[in-house]
Amino acid sequence: MTGPLDGIRVFDMTRILAGPSCTQMLGDLGADVIKIERPGSGDDTRKFAPPFLTDPDGNDTGESAYFSCANRNKRSVTLDLTKPKGQELARRMIAKCDVFADNFKTGGLAKYDLDYDSLKDDFPGLIYCSITGFGQTGPYAKRPGYDVLIQGMGGFMSVTGDPDGEPQKAGIPISDLIAGMYAGVSINAALRHREVTGEGQFIDIGMLDTTAAMLSIMGANFLATNEVPPRLGNAHPNIVPYQSFPTADGDIILAVGNDGQFERFCDFAECSHLIEDERFATNGARVTNRAELIPLLREIVIQKPSAHWLDGLEARNVSCGPINRLDQVFDDPQVQARGTKLHMDHPATKGKGVDMVASPMRMSKTPPSYRYPPPVLGQHTDEVLRELLDVSDAEIAAFRDEGVI
Repeated sequence: MTGPLDGIRVFDMTRILAGPSCTQMLGDLGADVIKIERPGSGDDTRKFAPPFLTDPDGNDTGESAYFSCANRNKRSVTLDLTKPKGQELARRMIAKCDVFADNFKTGGLAKYDLDYDSLKDDFPGLIYCSITGFGQTGPYAKRPGYDVLIQGMGGFMSVTGDPDGEPQKAGIPISDLIAGMYAGVSINAALRHREVTGEGQFIDIGMLDTTAAMLSIMGANFLATNEVPPRLGNAHPNIVPYQSFPTADGDIILAVGNDGQFERFCDFAECSHLIEDERFATNGARVTNRAELIPLLREIVIQKPSAHWLDGLEARNVSCGPINRLDQVFDDPQVQARGTKLHMDHPATKGKGVDMVASPMRMSKTPPSYRYPPPVLGQHTDEVLRELLDVSDAEIAAFRDEGVI
């Protein structure tokens, strides 16, 4: 058994990041993910470079690092859906699949008769998940959706960045990734529903919806008060102090989650007078008087190097930590102990392989498995056609001559 989704087959028509991150998660959990790509070009992210993966001599392989982040555990099949024979092959493969995943624009697959309405009667057990910018309904349904656009429209950027600076997007494509996560959870729930009832269903994931859901406490605070929250930089709207502070030689995070931690911090920092001040004695008071407290703490913390604070506060069970660069992240002993960096062979790198971030899912009985590295374009076309459809070598050659695959 390769994982909890062993035996589940996914017809994957996703590209860029939101959809591929979802289907990679399904692949990590054991699903057989068949990635459908355009002949000759494939997923757009194959060209999102540099950087490229390199061979042992440092030469570019033509395979982008971007593509590798969300496309392991997939088999690549090239298929031209603009051709009737390509559409026929697609439907024959869908008949062998449990899940159909796409992130085309709303209505974009109807012209190929590959939208849900065109498939549901012939394949009543099919779970069809469509990931779009704005979902299938509403006045924006036909609009294309891109991560930075959705971060802005979904409110994320309005609460991210320095109070006196510009709104900021996240340093990672967070709206894409959270949409992929919600899609993955929904697909697993739909598989369970089908197991019980035999029924497939349509899953409509809109990135604006999932980004709004991700607002979490900021959204809850607004809905409770009808007050638009300001940007707080690295600070927390409901906990103080809970942010970054400059030290004598760098920066640290101080995350004081309760009054006991604040008292221990003040004891270590030799500023016990602050805990005795009614303006700062409780978290509620500290939130109210944030503007008075934070400058005082900044003056204290900057007097000593980071190691002083990190070692001393950790010993006193006060939450704190460094602000690591990515090289420091992957050198961190905790990150290494958890096996966060994954190395796999890769057909284009001449034995060098590719390093990736492993799945964070830790499961005692059915852990993620890593069976396929990110594929080169069309790597598995012949294999999948033979395996799923019992297509002969002569038929495959004819399809290729006609540009169908």
